[in-house]
Amino acid sequence: MRTIAVINAKGGCGKTTIATSLASALAWEGHVVALADMDPQQSTNDWLKHRPENYPALTGIDADAAARPPSDVDTLIIDTPAGLAGNELEQIIKRAQTVLVPVLPSPVDMRAAWRFLSHLQEIRAVRNSDTIVGLIANRVRPQTIIYRELTGFLEGFRVPVIGQLRDSMNYVRAFEKGLAVADLPPYLAFHDWEEWEPVLAWIRSKKSQGKGASPNSLLAAAMQRLTGG
Repeated sequence: MRTIAVINAKGGCGKTTIATSLASALAWEGHVVALADMDPQQSTNDWLKHRPENYPALTGIDADAAARPPSDVDTLIIDTPAGLAGNELEQIIKRAQTVLVPVLPSPVDMRAAWRFLSHLQEIRAVRNSDTIVGLIANRVRPQTIIYRELTGFLEGFRVPVIGQLRDSMNYVRAFEKGLAVADLPPYLAFHDWEEWEPVLAWIRSKKSQGKGASPNSLLAAAMQRLTGG
């Protein structure tokens, strides 16, 4: 089973949007996808409750059950909370083959991302390429000065920038209905589909998949602590 974790220690950077959008896109490709919501706000689980039945099905998993998803699931996507750090962060990194880090184009977010990415690169699973990290520039406006600054900032890391997603109301409108941009008709979301294709191409590639060899028990322990179990 493939495990993909969406992580950034700072809140408000779009982790839930990235996680749900990726889950929907992979489901359209025929994957059996489960979403684990570790965030206390439970935004991902709320989104799943509103998802219409006539769209590709996604399985919601409680945080404490994420280490034991249904046997038919081939892709597990973990939506992590803000402030994730220490042993819990390391255990989830060890469990995942792939980590996505969304970064917003603002000075505050870029400074926070710099600290977080610097720490991430010190974790053994990342250093040893057991877990592969990819960056996503999120909510970007390409003609702005801060966008150019974000581009230069991201290039300063030895981590691939796998995609750039525009600041689009399609994400907001879709999310309110339990949908993602992959679920929207092409006349509304074709541009968003185009922006997601490099992300999906990287996800499909072997270079995005580390070994992720840590046992499930580590993830279960992390989930239990984060949920107060």
